[in-house]
Amino acid sequence: MLNIPLAWLQLRREKIRLLIALAGIAFAVILMFMQLGFQAALYNSATRFHQNLQGDLILISTRSKSLGYMRTFSWRRLYQVLSFDEVEEISPIYVGFADWKNPYNGNYRAIYVYGFELGTSVFNFPEVSQNLDKLQLKENILFDRASRAEYGPIAKVFEQRKSITTELSGKRVNVVGLFTLGPSFGADGNVIVNDSNFLRLFSAYRKLGEIDIGVIQLKPHANAEDVIKKIENSLPNDVKVMTKKGFIDFEKNYWKTSTSIGFIFTLGVGMGFIVGTVIVYQILYTDVSNHLAEYSTLKAMGYKNLYLQLVVFQEAIILSILGYIPGFALSLGLYDLTQRATFLPIEMQSDRALLVMILTIVMCSISGLIAMRRLYQADPADLF
Repeated sequence: MLNIPLAWLQLRREKIRLLIALAGIAFAVILMFMQLGFQAALYNSATRFHQNLQGDLILISTRSKSLGYMRTFSWRRLYQVLSFDEVEEISPIYVGFADWKNPYNGNYRAIYVYGFELGTSVFNFPEVSQNLDKLQLKENILFDRASRAEYGPIAKVFEQRKSITTELSGKRVNVVGLFTLGPSFGADGNVIVNDSNFLRLFSAYRKLGEIDIGVIQLKPHANAEDVIKKIENSLPNDVKVMTKKGFIDFEKNYWKTSTSIGFIFTLGVGMGFIVGTVIVYQILYTDVSNHLAEYSTLKAMGYKNLYLQLVVFQEAIILSILGYIPGFALSLGLYDLTQRATFLPIEMQSDRALLVMILTIVMCSISGLIAMRRLYQADPADLF
């Protein structure tokens, strides 16, 4: 027989202890939510550029490790792909880091620069197609309005219809439009230019014909996997081809396996789980110890250890649910605060909320199971 009121009455009898327990559980819940949120923001921000590419297949150098560590390859490889009947269009993309000069305080900060051929539709940003005519001039650029404030109030000033001229990689540039991409853990801002302007900015170490990414648009009804096999059999092994999803997974895998950041966030979730387990164990152990005489009386009345164990287990479940609710609510506020402060794509997801709820229940259940050992010391003979 399950006696949930007994478990609840024991918990609420010491209201201060109950509040402390719920605060500890909520802290553990918040810690897990924030670590998982930062981890998801890491992967989402690192792949926002990839997600906004307009193509079916991606061609990169086999030496490339991630977007921040791209290696160039000859655009001849990309034009060789154009010979396949299933290919509709190809688009070369140039990627590089350059020093952006804040036009208002003179500070320098690294920024991502993406170059593309004006005659191709490679980005899913509507502002790019709207400003193609302006990008034909070699000094004109598009600036990411979601870039961090350290680059200067570029978006705010531009939207006031004021001209902005500054330096990028030591060269003069004019901001002629805005687009929205957002910062990542690799860089805090982004700029889009045409291919000739890119080569002007990086003239010291980039040459015409050396590209970083090749975007391939297939004809309708073409089978992507079949085309990949054809390309792999046709081209040398200095390049590799993958689907757009594969390119996204390629970037995520780099941050998961080749950097310490992914591991740190996973470790943070584990630490939150352990902290919560210890807190709940201390509360339940103390509660069982304080009611040891009552448990001994119940044993003398004929109740088995299983019944008493179920009471403690019910307390653990009640604590997990009551502690999860404020932790979830506070995490929503912290997510919003973090997003406003960092512009990172951190938001609550239903699968994450479910995962943390399950982890909280498991966390409290483990604590309850450990605290049950104290019940075996409840001996009816000690009462008489």
